[in-house]
Amino acid sequence: MEPFLKKFFPEVNRKMREDTKVSNYCKFDSQLLTSLTSSLYITGILASLIASSVTRALGGKVSILIGGVAFLAGSALGGSAFNIYMLIFGRLLLGVGIDFGN
Repeated sequence: MEPFLKKFFPEVNRKMREDTKVSNYCKFDSQLLTSLTSSLYITGILASLIASSVTRALGGKVSILIGGVAFLAGSALGGSAFNIYMLIFGRLLLGVGIDFGN
């Protein structure tokens, strides 16, 4: 986790290393880190509104195919991300993929 924090969240990594007496819960106080975590869930909620209509109109196979493509694209983007915005966009695609896959 340390290389990930160094690359994408250097201020969180610095706080984590500075004070060893404070619990990790207090050290990870970053809005950018919170947006990374919640982006998958927020997109999943929003995509559920669209996924049900797509499934009803085009069928389950098409819906699962859309989910698979979105999940694959999100995984590839997250794995090759070189900045935080690519990582968040990859998580957004993962949220769409998870929701359409269900």
